[in-house]
Amino acid sequence: MEIILLEKVRKLGDMGETVAVKPGYGRNYLIPQGLAVPATEDNAAMFESRRAELEKTAREHLEAAQQRAAALVDKVVTIVTKVGTEGKLFGSLGPRDLSDAITAAGVHIEKSEVRLPTGPLRAIGEYDIALQLHSDVNTVVKIIVAAEQ
Repeated sequence: MEIILLEKVRKLGDMGETVAVKPGYGRNYLIPQGLAVPATEDNAAMFESRRAELEKTAREHLEAAQQRAAALVDKVVTIVTKVGTEGKLFGSLGPRDLSDAITAAGVHIEKSEVRLPTGPLRAIGEYDIALQLHSDVNTVVKIIVAAEQ
């Protein structure tokens, strides 16, 4: 399936590129999310007429992500939770828990922006959590998981 990207998509391409993707990925994710349109002559003409508007929107999203990343520099977020005798958490802390804690600390973070390649946090300690705020903006925030007294 050929599509025209309306935004930069990580590991796929930049705005305005025509790329081939699997039909399910295009139909079920990229097109409904507004990230792409099918590659037809009409859609290509529509994209060229809206290119300046789309580029302006993309710049605004990038600037907003850079401002959020700057606000997260040297930020330390402490999460207090119930812990067993060996320092293991009752349950775990996943992306939603981490995004809620960072948002409560003053910078709005979506669950989808939290990157946990090794899975949820299951023990007390200090963790450096990677955040991808935009396809071009990555940052790290320090999370301290502490035991509830």
